[in-house]
Amino acid sequence: MLEGQIIKALSGFYYVFSEGKIYQCRARGNFRKRNISPLVGDDVEFQVENKTDGYILDVLSRENALVRPPVANIDIAILVFSAVEPDFSTNLADRFLVAIEKEDIQPVICISKMDLATDVEKEQIAVYKEVYETIGYDVFVTNDEPDKEAIKDYISGKTAVIAGQSGVGKSTLLNSLNSDLTLKTAEISNSLGRGKHTTRHVELMPIGDGFVADTPGFSSIEWDDLQPETLQFCFPEMEDRRSGCKFRGCMHDNEPSCAVKTAVEANEIADFRYKHYIQILQELKNRKPRY
Repeated sequence: MLEGQIIKALSGFYYVFSEGKIYQCRARGNFRKRNISPLVGDDVEFQVENKTDGYILDVLSRENALVRPPVANIDIAILVFSAVEPDFSTNLADRFLVAIEKEDIQPVICISKMDLATDVEKEQIAVYKEVYETIGYDVFVTNDEPDKEAIKDYISGKTAVIAGQSGVGKSTLLNSLNSDLTLKTAEISNSLGRGKHTTRHVELMPIGDGFVADTPGFSSIEWDDLQPETLQFCFPEMEDRRSGCKFRGCMHDNEPSCAVKTAVEANEIADFRYKHYIQILQELKNRKPRY
């Protein structure tokens, strides 16, 4: 029996990477009875039938698992946003960050297409970059070669997921990190104002001695399992200050003597970040229960 990692799932087959080789495997039927669905990124035990084929016998314990994209055991999330076409959106960036923070995955922000931005747009992006770096996030500009090398270093020895809207340049970034990939890229559709989908399935691709999951582009994020009380833990700068609030259960909305609101007023927390927090908080409070 061998151990390996699922790097691709396609048409009922799981492609398992183990000791430098890839094996095409099927899952044993008892997975369905146990309500277990192997995911890309899963560490598994498998049995070899011949030099190229085998059967997955067991899925080992997961560190985490994402629903969209369906991938497990993610160490870092590379969140790609374009400076223009589509324009950089702090609202969307914060929503992606919340989705990643709630899974306890380390986010890395990448900003593409800076070469297409005007001087005014570059200045505004620089302001946002400083805000996110002050919070503690690493922010890279994908046009810069030193930043590309830094991204490679982040991925080294890890499993990463790359995510962002369609058309922001995820495939372009991956191709630049590993020229052997030759992933399809797509221009922005002028009639729709969004990128054409170019990725059809989740697959872990090698970047140096790490792996990255390329995923279908998406622009909407759901909060199915996020509770209003836990949202603040997805905003690191708010979590750092919550102990200074007068009330233990402070949600930094209407409560008096709130350390977070005091920090916003003192420009220690970016106003746009707080506004996005309140927007998401209201969405969570107004969410209809599912039965």
